[in-house]
Amino acid sequence: MITNTFDLIILGGGPAGYLAAERASGAGLNVLIVEQRFLGGVCLNEGCLPSKALLHSAKVFDYANHSEQYGVKVGSVTIDHNAVVERKNKIVKTLVAGIKSKMRQNKVTVVEGTGIITGNNSVKVGDIEYTGKRLLICTGSHPVVPPIKGVAECITNGTVLTNREILDIREIPKKLVVIGGGVIGLEMASYFNSVGSSVTVIEMLPHIAGQTDKEISTILLKNYTDKGVTFKMNCKVTEVTENSVAYESEGKTEIQPADKVLLSIGRRPSTEGIGLETIGVYCEKGAIITDDTMLTNIPNVYAAGDVNGKSMLAHTAYREAEVAVNNMLGKKDFMRYNAVPSVIYTTPEVGAVGETEESAKQKGLDVEVITKPMMYSGRYVAENTRGDGICKIVVDKKQNSILGVHLIGNYASEIIYGAALMIETQMTVDYIKELVFPHPTVCEIIRETLFK
Repeated sequence: MITNTFDLIILGGGPAGYLAAERASGAGLNVLIVEQRFLGGVCLNEGCLPSKALLHSAKVFDYANHSEQYGVKVGSVTIDHNAVVERKNKIVKTLVAGIKSKMRQNKVTVVEGTGIITGNNSVKVGDIEYTGKRLLICTGSHPVVPPIKGVAECITNGTVLTNREILDIREIPKKLVVIGGGVIGLEMASYFNSVGSSVTVIEMLPHIAGQTDKEISTILLKNYTDKGVTFKMNCKVTEVTENSVAYESEGKTEIQPADKVLLSIGRRPSTEGIGLETIGVYCEKGAIITDDTMLTNIPNVYAAGDVNGKSMLAHTAYREAEVAVNNMLGKKDFMRYNAVPSVIYTTPEVGAVGETEESAKQKGLDVEVITKPMMYSGRYVAENTRGDGICKIVVDKKQNSILGVHLIGNYASEIIYGAALMIETQMTVDYIKELVFPHPTVCEIIRETLFK
């Protein structure tokens, strides 16, 4: 049996894995990445970035269809879905090639296959065993597949799709049913609604967008409804067939016709079948338990990214990977989650960071909630013929600092980083009021809101 020794073995080549490899190798460690499928993980290959490519095409299509509102007259506008998918594939190929190039430049060894932990410092891939002084588990997550009647069969026959398959379908379905009104479901509902599908979203909760601020999610729901998306709230799916979805609504069974069904009810950490039980790594509800240095209960064994279930976002995974590597190198570093921003890349966009009005009240925090229409931003008015976006800021009365910022409107994805920085550095409201914001920009809405 061939044995290879490394300073660090990383299971998984997604955002947490490849960034950790880059940082660790840059610090002089000899690094091995074991990747089961492809470098870049879900985010780069079948999640964050490919979905944004589709959504951008839909946004351009929407602008073209409504260009007369801006004084631009064009002829008939069509969208070539196959061309959109091909463009997406080229983008993914380019970005994956970039990650591979980085790994080569940093002399990171990449092995394709399933890594199985065989000891505190050993991993087996096929017939080859590798040993490492440290182990970082970054195996990511996978879509939840519920035990709903007909789902398994319809996944096999191609009627039911997950986030992976829906990005590659070549025909726009006439009738698309989305099970789950979370981020993935909403983004794909946005795209397919824009390109011509009749979209119905079935959600168990009384609101969409998960833990998003309720006022924001209500505005988002209205925007979707105005565009023709149908929502079935407080409903439970009971069966899926090749051409329909059955669901319970107020005690009655309803049938929704469907050509394709997107299953998007959440993701689960991928911790099974990798040998965690061999070394006794503690898990809770399928997620690896770590402290704020990303260390597990086993010395020199760390976990970062979706696999620890703390914050299933690629940018969280990046930072968790950095924290893990820094601590491996003897540099004290800690992960903080109070200022991790999140974005829903719909039209309009939603950006959020920190406490919501609801979570602040649940925690008994003494807060002031300030809300202002995005129309207070001159740039927003100039670029929107209609817009019901808002900026909502949660302020800690005692500290006079920001605890949360929530936006719905153009550029929310680009603005929210600034708000995250304000929370991370504990800027006071008075200090933020003295900052000079470029004019005219939509980000000025944060300053405008604080001035009430």
